[in-house]
Amino acid sequence: MKLSPSLIVLALSAVALPAFADEPAPADPLSFNIGAVTEYRYRGISQSRLQPALQGGIDYAAANGFYVGTWASTIKWIKDIPGGGNADAEIDIYGGYKSEVAKGLTLDVGGLQYWYPGNKLSSAGLANANTFELYGALSFGPVTAKYSHSLTNLFGNPDSKNSGYLDVSASFDLGDGLSLAPHVGHQTIKHTASGSYTDYSLTLTKDWSGLALSGAVVGTDANKSFYASPANGKFLGKTTLVVGLKKTF
Repeated sequence: MKLSPSLIVLALSAVALPAFADEPAPADPLSFNIGAVTEYRYRGISQSRLQPALQGGIDYAAANGFYVGTWASTIKWIKDIPGGGNADAEIDIYGGYKSEVAKGLTLDVGGLQYWYPGNKLSSAGLANANTFELYGALSFGPVTAKYSHSLTNLFGNPDSKNSGYLDVSASFDLGDGLSLAPHVGHQTIKHTASGSYTDYSLTLTKDWSGLALSGAVVGTDANKSFYASPANGKFLGKTTLVVGLKKTF
């Protein structure tokens, strides 16, 4: 693991200065998470054909505000497209910078690469599923507004560069490890009006020292024909309850 200069200075300072029992230990910059959900929904649309998925990730957050990470989930939507290839996983690789720019106001900017190993959507008459987005977010108190902008075609949609996703979410601490998170977002797909839609969710989470159980009501107003599963014709954006269990350590 390559340490940033700020972390090296912090480590040397810890050796040179005496430690006191009442001083809090520095936060570990490296974290891991693993979990499962009854259905993998992304921006309101099922990526797992309305079926369960396994997920996990690794994050590194430096003291100077820079961060990198990766996250993965099992998926079904690419294999369901005739000739689309055998991709059965989504792997996300991201990095950025997050810092308080004014009292109570936090800025988060970065880039995110969605990678679908084994996808052959271009052979099926679509664009490559691999997608790269830049994003920027502002948080004030419990509320966050975020915009993501694709520099490539978006998730296999042809001629869809410069598509955008705008969402607003919040997280309210209810006490005793409970939190409530409302969310609303709008996906615009360039040159494909029938693919644009609004999604919404309301998530209740109970956390036990890093073990989190969540229940989310998720739905969209997406076009039922455009977002129908090629495997069985079912609408992938219908309103449903998604239950998840995740362990962070």
